[in-house]
Amino acid sequence: MARPRSPHRDPAAEAAALLRRLGFAILMIALPMVALVARRGVVILAPIGIALLAIAAVVDGEHRRLSTSLSSLLGRVAGVAVLVALGWAMLSLAWAPFTGPATERLGNLAATLALGLVGYLALPERMRSANLYPLAIGVGAAALLAVGLLLFEARPTWDEATITLDRGVVALALLIWPAAAWMHSRGRDMQSVALVLAVAIATGLAPSALSFAGFAAGALAYLVAASRMRLATTLVAAIGAGLILLAPALAFLLAPLDGLAPASLVGRYETWRAMILADPLRLLTGWGFETALRGRGGLVPVDAPRTPLFEIWLDLGLVGAAAIAAAFWSAAHGVARIHAAVAPGALAALAAGFGVVVVGASYTEMWFVTSAVVAALLFAAVERGQFRTQRPKAILPALLRRGSRQAERG
Repeated sequence: MARPRSPHRDPAAEAAALLRRLGFAILMIALPMVALVARRGVVILAPIGIALLAIAAVVDGEHRRLSTSLSSLLGRVAGVAVLVALGWAMLSLAWAPFTGPATERLGNLAATLALGLVGYLALPERMRSANLYPLAIGVGAAALLAVGLLLFEARPTWDEATITLDRGVVALALLIWPAAAWMHSRGRDMQSVALVLAVAIATGLAPSALSFAGFAAGALAYLVAASRMRLATTLVAAIGAGLILLAPALAFLLAPLDGLAPASLVGRYETWRAMILADPLRLLTGWGFETALRGRGGLVPVDAPRTPLFEIWLDLGLVGAAAIAAAFWSAAHGVARIHAAVAPGALAALAAGFGVVVVGASYTEMWFVTSAVVAALLFAAVERGQFRTQRPKAILPALLRRGSRQAERG
């Protein structure tokens, strides 16, 4: 005999809850693990997970008003600066030497950022703990898988599988911080430390220095932020924005160090100095989006610097670099306004992403941009899970006892 359906159950709400939980499971569990073995795992799974979150939000409406979310995100300096950078990159296509590929890459980049915006708008007003604990499970399982692959499947050559594994560990270096922040906010500090140590081992064994540089930068920022949040915010904002804005100065500052600094480093920045002196106007406008990656060996000398700080200036010039620096500065200072239990982890993730970029991950590579967008989205979810940090006090029994005492006295 079929059981009668409870009149209080809402099938639409239950379906939305299931879709939302599945979407978070894809972003928190499947994505970190698949990224280690599938080269396009992050790029494929992120849209699927965010699409499920968006469908769930449409079904049950448990999200903030779109006007409120958009004003809180795009109404700040960081949001405006990102729009300015994208607009300038689009304008630079008019003089970019590789217009076709550059247009395609810029379209993919804008679509990824728009996807992150959709995910942010689809987040519920209050996140349930059941939807956030899988984040620690996914990051922990992915860290153990990464350590196992790095220890027992060592490859003598830099093949596609090794590149995929290295990129997956870089994603872990970003995703560890929302996971650790969530566990810390729940009072599970030992589990949080265990997660951080597991990812530290994985990044230390990684084929390249990208992931370890990002993890080290994030860990250093976290250690300072845990005790002195304002100081850590100032340091991360000043170092990040300063390096972006003053990168061309290195081309001139390293010249007197010839003989003291490594010859290869000095030579690369001598090449950059020669490019600047040959066409100073390009320092303002840039050579056009994607020139740094696609022009190497032609328009860009082979021995030019390979850091993305150079790529930003070569592609977008002073206008683009200033917009990106302003976005980073504002984002770092905006971290101080979120919940105190989550803020150190958010600042650590920002420092980790910048560390990865400085060491060598291109600011336009889709796997890295998508990983950063997912990490930011998960941090927003973790921050919305802080709406109650203590159980409410049971005041009704106290009121009853007070009433009974007054009745006895009367």
